[in-house]
Amino acid sequence: MAVEKVRILVVDDIAETRENIRKLLQFESDVDVVGTARSGKEGIQLAQELDPDVVLMDINMPDIDGITATDVIRKKSPYIQVVILSVQSDQNYMRKAMLAGARDFLTKPPLGDELISAIRRAGEMAHAERAKGAQQHLAAVSAAGSSNAAANFAVTKGKVITIYSPKGGTGCTTLAVNLAIALNNEDTRTALVDANLQFGDVAIFVNEQGKNTILELAPRVDELEPDVVEEILINHTASGLRILAAPQRPEMADKISTDQFTKVVQYLQKMYAYIVVDTSHILSDMVLSMFDISDVIVLATTQEIPSIKNARLFLDLLQTMGVAKDRVVFVMNRYDKRIGITPERVSESLKHEISVTIPLDEKVVITSVNRGVPFMLDNKAQPVGRGILSLAEAVRARLTTLESESQVSGKR
Repeated sequence: MAVEKVRILVVDDIAETRENIRKLLQFESDVDVVGTARSGKEGIQLAQELDPDVVLMDINMPDIDGITATDVIRKKSPYIQVVILSVQSDQNYMRKAMLAGARDFLTKPPLGDELISAIRRAGEMAHAERAKGAQQHLAAVSAAGSSNAAANFAVTKGKVITIYSPKGGTGCTTLAVNLAIALNNEDTRTALVDANLQFGDVAIFVNEQGKNTILELAPRVDELEPDVVEEILINHTASGLRILAAPQRPEMADKISTDQFTKVVQYLQKMYAYIVVDTSHILSDMVLSMFDISDVIVLATTQEIPSIKNARLFLDLLQTMGVAKDRVVFVMNRYDKRIGITPERVSESLKHEISVTIPLDEKVVITSVNRGVPFMLDNKAQPVGRGILSLAEAVRARLTTLESESQVSGKR
């Protein structure tokens, strides 16, 4: 099947920059520059006429600045993804760009690999959003033509996203907590579940320890009601997340069976759009059961050789278990550009592409954990926060692709 190209519109008031970007991208077989604009106003107009997947947007332009243009384009065409280019790496610019709807923020001149990776991530998201919009339109048309809409109504089952690493200390809980916050909004309510029943830290990461846990739900798993579940789950008011915490003492973990835990997670699928599950690195029956019911597995590694080795073993294990390769979103956490082990090298060695890199930022992350305030609440414009946003986009896009493929195969 032919790969769908990513259609690019370049918006920059400097002709040399526009031409350099065009030359840089002309050798990429999956990218097509469909137009260039010399101003923010012209960029808005061409975005409507050319309908690109991705807009590469300069910030400083004479008529309408890039942030304002981004806001206008995104409101008119929400599926168009914008990557901001700026000579200034000011955090205030980044924050404003993200609030306007930009999907990435790169400092000019961007490195070739960095720019192409950002375009591909944004393009995948754009294609997924277009497909999702088309499906919603067809569903709306179908519902409008039905004489009995209530009889045809079906609740969409929530998607289970399991965060896992076969090596301890790779930052899975940090990823799980902040990814859940990034996914959670009014349209896609998200529940965060701690599956590390002996030494789970999710509650501590959000400063909500000492409250209800899985122990309150497990014994009544066969008679759950939505209002009971809502009452027991921790309501993290700062983010709007609902959290199912691990027991407060390790010995209490034995009171919860794998079957009970699995049934609780499956019940949450009836109530929430996304269920993000944080796991321990030990392949217990409970962790394996989460792989079985997961729609997507986020596999985390770092640049350390033992972590990469274990990731290779885990990918081999999944193949043996019959888990499809495309259900795995491979992530490199704590990425340090100063270290020669690059995502590209690891992807080539393990024959599985690293979809997202989360940059190393010990100051932001450690401060966040110690305060019990996830950095996606107050530092999402920082590089590490932008990495989590990219992860959220990659997960959404993968889920949309898998759902579309499932629907197509179901019609055959």
